[in-house]
Amino acid sequence: MQLAPYACDPAQSRGRRFPEPPPPTRTEFQRDRDRIVHSTAFRRLVYKTQVFLNHEGDLFRSRLTHSLEVAQLARSIARPLGLNEDLVEAIALAHDLGHTPFGHAGQDALDECMNGHGGFEHNLQSLRVVDELEERYPRFDGLNLSFETREGVLKHCSHSNARRLEAQEPGGVARRFLDRSQPSLEAQLCNLADEIAYGAHDIDDGVRSGLITLEQVRSVPLFDQHCSAALAEHPGLHGRRLLYEAIRRMLSALVYDVIDTTRNDLERVQPATADAARSARPIVAFSAATREAATGLKTFLMHELYRHPQVMETTDHAKDVVRELFSAYCAAPSQMPSGFAGRADRERAVADYIAGMTDRFALREHERLTGRKLLASA
Repeated sequence: MQLAPYACDPAQSRGRRFPEPPPPTRTEFQRDRDRIVHSTAFRRLVYKTQVFLNHEGDLFRSRLTHSLEVAQLARSIARPLGLNEDLVEAIALAHDLGHTPFGHAGQDALDECMNGHGGFEHNLQSLRVVDELEERYPRFDGLNLSFETREGVLKHCSHSNARRLEAQEPGGVARRFLDRSQPSLEAQLCNLADEIAYGAHDIDDGVRSGLITLEQVRSVPLFDQHCSAALAEHPGLHGRRLLYEAIRRMLSALVYDVIDTTRNDLERVQPATADAARSARPIVAFSAATREAATGLKTFLMHELYRHPQVMETTDHAKDVVRELFSAYCAAPSQMPSGFAGRADRERAVADYIAGMTDRFALREHERLTGRKLLASA
């Protein structure tokens, strides 16, 4: 497919931190994608929580299935806009590689543990995974991904961490957080595809879990309009088929809204190159009306699902697991593998080790070290 002039061209990539010969049969971004898929961190995502822990049901989303859904949505939007599909796929598949076990609960607990030691940011951890923590190649640590993929992986970054990264890599992936420029259009697209994906699949998982009902979700205008349209076309539709059809229609509407809104913005801004798009205001976006409607869905999920008493009970136990693991490893680093135990930056080494764990491994380790069983592990 012909790339638009504002798309990231792999032939014009800013390159890798460690120069390598170009791949003979793939583009640079296809190579990135393949390295991500074959990484250890990617495989671990299958046992990392999205909302519900792995043992709570076989069909709930994990970080892995979430990442695959983000990649599918991102490619579907990239294609009609002339953006680089391989790059959006690589970014989407890598964006959660640094996420802790137990979802945002684990992230919050680890950030609390790292207070005074640089904190913990899961986007920054994803960059650490692909830059340093993966051990696969003889010539370098990490996966040695292209600048463009790494730029998309670092979705958010605090100002203090951006300054530190900029000192290590002048003009690198953290520079935009200091000069307030934008990432590539492909990276902007992945940010939005991430939001679309979790909004839709968390409705599905929430209803499947029994914590929210289809009737409750119909109080959300964004969802209800598509549920009503499905019923108008198929009057006898009910149960899971109605839920799936409403979600499918909602996903399609969100995708088409992003495509149309972004096309209009591109027509106004007319960026001649990928760097020109980085210098403009954010371009890949929802329309104003859809942004308001999507915010309503996020608010509903926050109040009715993420803060549901049953979810919060699990969240509290998960935070305790992470906190107690952190304390145990800091007190006895020898309980970790030698590659972590021997590091001088003890707290960061512990954070790296815990962040790389799957839910069930973290629970087994916690029980081994404390003798307590706070959550089921299988």
